[in-house]
Amino acid sequence: MTTVAGADNAASLSAVLGGSSKNEAGSADRFLKLLVTQLQNQDPLNPMDNAELTSQMAQINTVTGIENLNKSIQSMHASFVQMQALQGASLVGRDVTVEGNQLKLVDGKLEGGFSLAGPADAVEVEIRNGAGVLVDTLKLGAQSSGRQGFEWDASKVDDTSGYTFRVSATLGSAQVASTPLMLDRVTSVALDGSSGLMLTLAQSGRVAYGDVHALN
Repeated sequence: MTTVAGADNAASLSAVLGGSSKNEAGSADRFLKLLVTQLQNQDPLNPMDNAELTSQMAQINTVTGIENLNKSIQSMHASFVQMQALQGASLVGRDVTVEGNQLKLVDGKLEGGFSLAGPADAVEVEIRNGAGVLVDTLKLGAQSSGRQGFEWDASKVDDTSGYTFRVSATLGSAQVASTPLMLDRVTSVALDGSSGLMLTLAQSGRVAYGDVHALN
């Protein structure tokens, strides 16, 4: 009977696994064939060491598992990119809510919005024309935290271009942080390798899709 010593078995298995980084699938196949051959021809008086066998099997399983995981992640990434592209194409021509203090004319009214970091018992919105001159102040009273909207009647204004707003909010004597929000229209979209889906807006220019507060 042909016999193969346990130490030689371990060395042979290590040699097979040594090239696993070059071809994981081929290494796994060679490993299994060699393992079967060694088990068939091992010396009954000096069988293969179980601990070494277990270690070698764990190594090949790890290599194969990592390779399969990488393939799964690559497939998921490709699907995500395709989904983003389809989603982005559907946004062209739509209005979105982003950070900014420009007012948008909608059906004779200038619209804007803001987000409050906390509840406020007094909120005021200053309306300024294209020259920066204060033309009106809206007293909105108490407002809850989160995103809020407002509108201003512009039916008597000939030119509403360049109109902006400023929000001030208080709770008692304390100031409440606010973020101005504006409506803007998506004119085009593009996929950026490092930033993901990018939107080109009519007034704000390029912004990341993640910076959009709401789709309108």
